[in-house]
Amino acid sequence: MDWTGRRVFVTGHTGFKGGWLALWLHRLGAEVTGFALPPPTTPSLFDAARVGDVVRHIEGDIRDLPTLQAAMSEARPDVVFHLAAQPLVRLSYDEPVETYATNVMGTVHTLEAARRAGSVTAFVCITTDKCYENREWVWPYRESDPMGGHDPYSSSKGAAELVVAAYRRSFFERDGIGLASVRAGNVIGGGDWAADRLVPDLVRAFEMGVAPAIRAPDAVRPWQHVLEALGGYLMIAERLLAKDAGFPDAWNFGPADDDARPVSWIVDRMRAAWGGDAAAPVAFGGAVPHEAGLLRLDCSKARAMLGWRPALPLGEALEWIVDWHRRTAAGEDARAVTLEQLADYSARSGIGITPA
Repeated sequence: MDWTGRRVFVTGHTGFKGGWLALWLHRLGAEVTGFALPPPTTPSLFDAARVGDVVRHIEGDIRDLPTLQAAMSEARPDVVFHLAAQPLVRLSYDEPVETYATNVMGTVHTLEAARRAGSVTAFVCITTDKCYENREWVWPYRESDPMGGHDPYSSSKGAAELVVAAYRRSFFERDGIGLASVRAGNVIGGGDWAADRLVPDLVRAFEMGVAPAIRAPDAVRPWQHVLEALGGYLMIAERLLAKDAGFPDAWNFGPADDDARPVSWIVDRMRAAWGGDAAAPVAFGGAVPHEAGLLRLDCSKARAMLGWRPALPLGEALEWIVDWHRRTAAGEDARAVTLEQLADYSARSGIGITPA
């Protein structure tokens, strides 16, 4: 699909994942309006890659419905990608009210603003693999499995999924708006400086020359490069814009079954990619709230209906992250490095090829 001139509204474009998406959409020729709070970290991909230079940047809070509604009505988007969230499990224990207000009511507000804008054809709501009621079993979760969540973050995302399903049936189907929710695995990539995430914690430790503290070395997660997830989101948006039947629904995007790895494997591969100055990890000494030990996603629906499949094996994805941080730390332009990796991924996957 040609995205040239397509009006796109992205919430959360100042975040790590939203920044990558905004740059990809701009590269494809879309006219992007971003609505978000200031970048959540310093440094940030938003600042380093100068994302604000290529989008219409609006600073705002999705908990503020009137401001969000006014911004979306003015932008008159064809497509909405809703990424704004409180995205951290451990922070949700400290800030449960903020987590629910942002992830549940913020989603309600964004859906409400979109249905009242009068221009939206497609809406892609980004949630998480942690929305499922995790029974710690070996079978991967399918889109039809129950929502749940032990911690405030996970349960808030499960609740957001229920909100999306209700809005789809109550309003969006009637109004002819395609509404999909997408559930990606543990997304990683260059330019992520979030706290309490494994890969950013490793990068920080290696850059400082200190030993990274590892909380749960045996925990298995569906790790995947950010471009794997975003490529799936773009494919879904294109099918929603085409009004193809069966696509306003929930979708999983995760790694191949044999590429869901434990924390210890990630640490070993990151150390090897970083080189000899990467310190060996140590056991985390503080209190650790509950986090799932095993989580896998069944992505057979996306493979069968979309033709989507992972294009970047996890080991190579980790090398891309090390390359991104090594090069930008050495003074290379962060946007140029990001766009180079984006072009490499597009060529490999066939997703989001820039129009000639």
